[in-house]
Amino acid sequence: MGTELVALHWVYLIFIFLILGVMVMRRDTTLVCIVGIFVIGLIVKGSITSSIIGIFNSLIYAITELVGTILVISIIVAMSKVLAETGINETMISPFTKLMKNPSLAYWTVGLLMMIISWFFWPSPAVALIGVVLLPAAVKAGLPALGVAMVMNLFGHGIALSSDFIIQGAPKLTADGAGIPVGSVISASVPLIVVMGIVTTVTAFYILKRDMKKGILKVEGNAKDYKEQNNKKGEMSIILKRVFAVVVPILFLLDVVAMYTNDLRGGDATALIGGTAAFILIVLSMVKDKKSGLENITAYLVEGLQFGFRVFGPVIPIAAFFYLGDSGLIKVFGEVLPSGSHGIVNDLGLALANTVPLNSAIGAITTAGVGAITGLDGSGFSGISLAGSVAKLFGTAIGRGTATLTALGQVAAIWVGGGTLIPWAVIPVAAICDVDPFELVRRNIIPVVIGMVATIIAAIIII
Repeated sequence: MGTELVALHWVYLIFIFLILGVMVMRRDTTLVCIVGIFVIGLIVKGSITSSIIGIFNSLIYAITELVGTILVISIIVAMSKVLAETGINETMISPFTKLMKNPSLAYWTVGLLMMIISWFFWPSPAVALIGVVLLPAAVKAGLPALGVAMVMNLFGHGIALSSDFIIQGAPKLTADGAGIPVGSVISASVPLIVVMGIVTTVTAFYILKRDMKKGILKVEGNAKDYKEQNNKKGEMSIILKRVFAVVVPILFLLDVVAMYTNDLRGGDATALIGGTAAFILIVLSMVKDKKSGLENITAYLVEGLQFGFRVFGPVIPIAAFFYLGDSGLIKVFGEVLPSGSHGIVNDLGLALANTVPLNSAIGAITTAGVGAITGLDGSGFSGISLAGSVAKLFGTAIGRGTATLTALGQVAAIWVGGGTLIPWAVIPVAAICDVDPFELVRRNIIPVVIGMVATIIAAIIII
């Protein structure tokens, strides 16, 4: 590994399990995260004052990393409010309502559209592109908002992001780590993505339908909210509603074209969607409210920002802690790791790889474990190069299967951290659907774990 595990690594690992345990118990994790940051600061700095300063700086770092997502979600929410108040939203979704005749059709329609758009432009812009339109249609069809969030998350941040067939950012990183061609990783990932995708989404669908049938998960509250929103019509003629119902999707479609022609990805693509939403908000507010439009633009934005920070508030402390597992530690506390360290999370992943015997079954399980552990920092991408390196280690020792192991590590890291099992990684979907991100993660756990077990078995067979 180039460095031994020190007290810092073990303390970080202990707090990971504490946080996961608190989440499983459905309790708030803020206290555990803040204490964890303080203890880490005390270990690396040996000063109570520096540790207290580190708590604040780690929160600032987390907010800085998340502010782009907070802002674009806030603007989208503000725009959505205007669309709902004017009735444009209802006019715009009517074609999708005809397609989504029941919860089952809504589930698979939303999922497939989310997957296709995410392949081309990554999930975060896709959430903003289709969430506003498809969420009300799906809820009206009888699919709870939490179910909509699940399907968008699993198909977008799960299947599409972990495969990344079009943009190829993920396979490029893992291929470089393993020292093999990108094409080899993509080819090897196809059967694994198919197994992971089918098992996970079908399992989630079964659990969702079961809980709806038992009355555990209900749609009435969300349907009522949408009904109330759609009854608050602004002063706008039917003709104008129909015009804007056509213009708004066209503007977002033009965004899609611009993303493709200008090769916009990630943050730039999200910013384009956010800027377009801001433009739509301004125009609609001026048309709807006329003389009071100037003031109402600000009011809508403030309301959107209040929503954004209300949703992100509980997530910022836990994000602040897990960011310390990667580059956040240096940003907050400086160069405090031993020489040769690759970051706390990567060191733990590499230590795991170095403590198990080498054969195909253990190789697949360990590579997936390393990927999952590196995904705990919430990005899904920071550790996949390490997953590729570990895959090469096992592939070389076994004498085969390097590409398959590399793809498996990629799938595990991104499904966990990219992601479907880390609360702040699901924030965009949770915010658009107005559901609790922690509850969304809890809903995702069983399908994703079952899917991962099936995928590991498939990898062992292929190797």
